[in-house]
Amino acid sequence: MKRINRIFIPTTSPEDWKALLAQPDKQWRTGYSAKALAHCWEEAQGFPKSVEQVFSKTSHSPFKSIVPLLILPEYQVPVPGGTRPSQNDIFVLAHSNEGLMAIAVEGKVEEPFGPTVSEWLKEGSEGKQVRLAYLREQLGLTDQPLGNIRYQLLHRTASALIEAKWFHASSAMVLVHSFSQDQTWFEDYTAFLGLFDKIGTPDSIDLLGNRNGIDLYLSWVTGDEKYLRV
Repeated sequence: MKRINRIFIPTTSPEDWKALLAQPDKQWRTGYSAKALAHCWEEAQGFPKSVEQVFSKTSHSPFKSIVPLLILPEYQVPVPGGTRPSQNDIFVLAHSNEGLMAIAVEGKVEEPFGPTVSEWLKEGSEGKQVRLAYLREQLGLTDQPLGNIRYQLLHRTASALIEAKWFHASSAMVLVHSFSQDQTWFEDYTAFLGLFDKIGTPDSIDLLGNRNGIDLYLSWVTGDEKYLRV
């Protein structure tokens, strides 16, 4: 696996996030998730209001007292079976009354979650099979058919669990922060939740179960549309 740099430099403005993108000229555009996410989180200097509102109304106890300790944009997590890491739009290490939580944030507007597992496997390689087997094991999805599931949701969720183990956190979370006011691609999110016998609704949190001692959560948060105009 590719070595991941563990040295980070603080940001001073949303423009600092741009330099971290894989394709800055293509991804840094008004109305797109990279720019909306950067302006939203940089302005908040913590959890944005849209995220706090979802946390405050859930019945899951860790979110009643959760505080972000570290917020790291474009955070890479190595995953076995390939040369490319899972690149989180944002990684948050947070603390709650139940201990540390590792949160992988995925920003969206109109951008899809990428190929399905079947599409991703079309140009098959031994490395892909190794990675898929690893993801299945991490998520406890050894028997479920995954062909129509979006591959990005699998490796993003695994990355949250990997980092939870790294930081000795008691819980992990994938937070889809979507600035689409029409909930574009929400059906792919619910299809993934269905693997865990969950239905899912926008602006809510689902507990998917415990994986090797780590409680795993998933949430879809609707971001403020004003960030689509910056």
